[in-house]
Amino acid sequence: MTAPPVLLEPVALRRRPRSALPGYGLTLGMTLLWLGLIVLLPLCAVAARSLGLGPAHFAEAAFSPRALAAYRLSFGAALIASAINALFGLLIAWVLVRYRFPGKRLAGAIVDLPFALPTAVAGIALTALYASHGWIGRVFAHIGVAIAYQPVGVVVALTFIGLPFVVRTVEPVLADLGAEIEEAAATLGAGRLATFRRVLLPEIAPALTTGFALAFARGVGEYGSVIFIAGNMPYRSEIAPLLIVTQLEQYDYAGATAIAAVLLVVSFGMLAVINLIQGRERRRLGQA
Repeated sequence: MTAPPVLLEPVALRRRPRSALPGYGLTLGMTLLWLGLIVLLPLCAVAARSLGLGPAHFAEAAFSPRALAAYRLSFGAALIASAINALFGLLIAWVLVRYRFPGKRLAGAIVDLPFALPTAVAGIALTALYASHGWIGRVFAHIGVAIAYQPVGVVVALTFIGLPFVVRTVEPVLADLGAEIEEAAATLGAGRLATFRRVLLPEIAPALTTGFALAFARGVGEYGSVIFIAGNMPYRSEIAPLLIVTQLEQYDYAGATAIAAVLLVVSFGMLAVINLIQGRERRRLGQA
């Protein structure tokens, strides 16, 4: 007895499985086009302009003693401010998620204030507070510590503008964990420090690292809130973005482009390393 013939569907009539998202091809194309025009094209222009300078001219403009001093201040202050925000941002996110208290919504709105406040206004306000005659600055002036117009003033400004990145990145992760995890660890005999170190910290580490990276990247390129409190003294309190503006005002477009290229490469490298660390942490947690 022969088997019944099998009807083969023509290849042209076969349909591909439809995506759950409508318009995938169109939306993906629009996304790539928009990112290319807004993000990649300006960055490529900076890279192309810097490569056209030649190695000798590029090294002379990008690694002059004044530029190296500006790099040290910009990256060093951004690193210190990001570390401070990682510590206190985690604490603030913990309080906002775990506790109920009067004025909680107001506290959450204050965290987002650096996002909405113009950077120039923030710089003027910080200078008025931390100058030698300001409310906070006069207290430190009595013990011989100057904050405004010094490198420490740059750290203060970058800490101010970078705090929301850490808080808003860690906060949803803490909310998803819930207090039940801590209660379960406590029933198993774990103390508070052990619960935080062994249970909570591995879960929030990727988000905390992301917030740190975002605050660092924002701090490296910050300009408006820093120039008022920094003092802008070459070789002492001059940040790299200000040096770029100074070069442009002197019509030294080659020098400005070279410094911008260095900031771009270092920032991308920092973000790439942090993303690599995050990927390894996720894989470790997945295997566990």
